[in-house]
Amino acid sequence: MRSLLTGLALVVALLGLVGIAIPTAHADGVDDAFLKAVNSKGINFGSPKAAIVAGHEVCDELDQGRQKADVATDMTNGGNLDGYHAGFFVGLSIAAYCPRHHHT
Repeated sequence: MRSLLTGLALVVALLGLVGIAIPTAHADGVDDAFLKAVNSKGINFGSPKAAIVAGHEVCDELDQGRQKADVATDMTNGGNLDGYHAGFFVGLSIAAYCPRHHHT
């Protein structure tokens, strides 16, 4: 249950440490739409890159058989998102990066 939170925290920390050394890649259209939707709800991951990585992490968790509600709950327990925003973020992640989980 804490694997998502631990993974997200580690990714955010690593991105902060190496962010200066890595050139910023231009986000593609999917990333741009995802970030626009995330920002429209006031969800803040500290950087666009961290939000995109977190979105992909949601998909990784779902690929491992986790339930959407469990992933969202992990985000509320270890982060600054309430249930609504965590559920919204999971839904956005699915729509953008893993639509195969839309009806699972």
